[in-house]
Amino acid sequence: MKRNPRVTSSRRKCRKAHFTAPSSVRRVLMSAGLSTELRHKYNMRSIPIRKDDEVQVVRGTFKGREGKVVPVYRRCWIIHVERITREKVNGSTVNVGIHPSKVIVTKLKLDKDLFATNDYAIEVLCYLKTALCLDESFGT
Repeated sequence: MKRNPRVTSSRRKCRKAHFTAPSSVRRVLMSAGLSTELRHKYNMRSIPIRKDDEVQVVRGTFKGREGKVVPVYRRCWIIHVERITREKVNGSTVNVGIHPSKVIVTKLKLDKDLFATNDYAIEVLCYLKTALCLDESFGT
């Protein structure tokens, strides 16, 4: 049931907003889930996918394959993963596009931009998690 009168629930308006979204919005929409270890470490379920993140495909023909993200192609809503290619009729190989929702991130590219682009979410959550651990140990 619709609760917020300022947000539309019209199918055609939602689809238009999705498919005409600018690159800055597509970045957030093209998020991929985190692996179980990263989920516990960063206390997040998903994160916008970036170049050089290591991912594992969990759906589709290439299920189980792992590799590094080569480019994130926001215009077509896909990512390319190294070593996931197909051969064309003329013999050349091309990368196969995979939607980010069909992969999980197994290793993050850690740099200062990661924290800046995620609005300090990871830093804050890590700080809170360590603070909670310190509080728990303080009580014992």
